Amino acid sequence: MAPAATVASRWRFWVGVAAGFLLLLWLLNDILLPFVVGAVIAYFFDPVVSRLQRAGLSRTWSTTVVTIAAVLIAVGGMMAIVPPLLGQLEELIAKAPNFVVKAARGLQPMIEPVRERLGLPPLGLDELQKAATQRAGQMLALVGSFAGTVAQRSFAIINVLGLVFLTPVVTFYLLRDWPRVLTAIDNALPLDHAGTIRGLAAEANAAVAGYIRGQALVCLCLGTFYAVGLSLLGLQFGFVIGLIAGLISFIPFVGTLVGGTLAIGMALAQFLPDWVGVIKVTAVFVVGNVIEGNFLAPKLVGDRVGLHPVWIMFALLAGGSLFGFTGVLIAVPVAAVIGVLVRHLMQRYRDSGLYRGGMAG
Repeated sequence: MAPAATVASRWRFWVGVAAGFLLLLWLLNDILLPFVVGAVIAYFFDPVVSRLQRAGLSRTWSTTVVTIAAVLIAVGGMMAIVPPLLGQLEELIAKAPNFVVKAARGLQPMIEPVRERLGLPPLGLDELQKAATQRAGQMLALVGSFAGTVAQRSFAIINVLGLVFLTPVVTFYLLRDWPRVLTAIDNALPLDHAGTIRGLAAEANAAVAGYIRGQALVCLCLGTFYAVGLSLLGLQFGFVIGLIAGLISFIPFVGTLVGGTLAIGMALAQFLPDWVGVIKVTAVFVVGNVIEGNFLAPKLVGDRVGLHPVWIMFALLAGGSLFGFTGVLIAVPVAAVIGVLVRHLMQRYRDSGLYRGGMAG
């Protein structure tokens, strides 16, 4: 049993390390984005590099092949998807007031009996259009203000240039040296706790890998399914709505809720009084939700993650609030590590005399 003074000094050391790490993260937040993105990409593609290495390629050549392929895919995807996506998004915001009024006019025959029974005031379509127009104008102004702020801030420009030029370099070197980094960290572990730390790290890695790699594939599959499905149904802005729904599906329930609300609202404005189109659009999201819950999530994410949806949502909001987009990127890994540590400490607490009291023996 270690002396109490030694245990207290160890706790002070690790608390100091954690506090120093958080302080450094806060101070360097404006320039960390390319490095965090590079680390996330390297972590995501490390299994692919390892598989190529086992197939006979050297670590350097495996990393080179994967990095070049990832850059080409990213550049091609951005050139093919981002311009029409931004154009459709801007047009969607601009035309949103008209779509809101059309949807309300189509639903008015159904709303009127309920309104009269509850004694509510009549639904004023002119007032509704004015309010929707005002909201759309505010949203467009917010987007323009955000873009202007990003363009004017020097740190934002550094981040953009860093994402374009530094991220591939960071990704390459981290991928190439990933085993060395892990070995260096392992050699620095305190000897009397190395086994426990390795076990906790393996558990945290399983949770992070299961969520990040699995959920990324789930988002890609859902975004493709929704975008293609809604476009084939002829829904206006179906492509952008489908991609939005898929991309934000990493937040539990939010992707389906937001995408379904946008798509069904658009269908009400476009297809009424023909309810067949509305039902088809609704069916796309019902089928997508069934596929996600019964096939994609169990196969790609699995039950081994151990991250509660509420904990994930809290972590994403807290990370974004504290550290911006960088915080969002590291929120889930940090949440996974905290979850593993809390479970470990709770088990230690249950095994201790503090919990068992007179039953300890």
